[in-house]
Amino acid sequence: MGNHTAVSIFILWGFSSFSDLQSLLFVVILFSHMTILTANVSIMGAIKLSHNLHTPMYFFLCGLSFSETCTTVVVMPRMLVDLLSESKTISLPECATQMFSFLGFASNNRFIMAAMSYVRYTAIHSPLQYHPLMTRKICLQKMMASWMVGFLLSLCITITVFNLSFCDLNTIRHYFSPVVSLACNYTSDYEMAIFVLSACVLMGSFILIMISFVFIVFIVTKMPSAKRRFKAFSACSSHLTVVSIHYGFACFVYLRPKNSNSFHEDMLTAVTYTILTPLLNPIVYGLRNKEMQIALRKTQGNVIGVF
Repeated sequence: MGNHTAVSIFILWGFSSFSDLQSLLFVVILFSHMTILTANVSIMGAIKLSHNLHTPMYFFLCGLSFSETCTTVVVMPRMLVDLLSESKTISLPECATQMFSFLGFASNNRFIMAAMSYVRYTAIHSPLQYHPLMTRKICLQKMMASWMVGFLLSLCITITVFNLSFCDLNTIRHYFSPVVSLACNYTSDYEMAIFVLSACVLMGSFILIMISFVFIVFIVTKMPSAKRRFKAFSACSSHLTVVSIHYGFACFVYLRPKNSNSFHEDMLTAVTYTILTPLLNPIVYGLRNKEMQIALRKTQGNVIGVF
């Protein structure tokens, strides 16, 4: 530790770099937050109130919408507070809690998408056994497993990160910057542990999704009827679109080359990623799914009728 002095408060520097855009950023983020909440709550309400949507796929879609809503609630209110506050600080416990919650919900989202991919595979591979294989109890078990694995990995990452000592340079450049970069005892062992845990979240869920889709493509290409092939691919299109955009955007944010002069670009990209991905779910499923469109219109009509 040498002459380092341990700190317990971080300074959130990110939005201070956009002093001329504080008001505009506040309006944009607030509007985005309300839109995300409204869109995802509408999806959950439509699935709950429409009996024809009480199927395994829509059960997981409802769970994904709820998890995406929680993800934004963890991040965006804090962003709004920082835009209005003169003192842009966050305590060590608050930072750890936010990291645990955000990583937990984000990991959960990915494992739910993996479960949805398996549901699609089961529906195409064994249509006659689909309902016996995907009972409500089994779906609930898969949903609980997604939550447990997601938050367990998040807990391991958070404990590993905050087992480090943070000294002197305690300024967080933006909320997506690695907190580990502020540690004064960050060794290769810690780096490897965090890398392995992060890989379990990102690559683990992605591999599960790709395995399901590879088997789906293999089965569909062997179907003798072109009409059946088109119907099968159409059934998977919404989910495949969400997965492609979600992981494609994640790769752009996390894997593209960084340089020391790209702070503003990294900050805006990270904020955009946080705002756009929770909107993917309701937009794609709302625009590309006729059943969901009908259910949303009925739900909207019932709400208007109440008032």
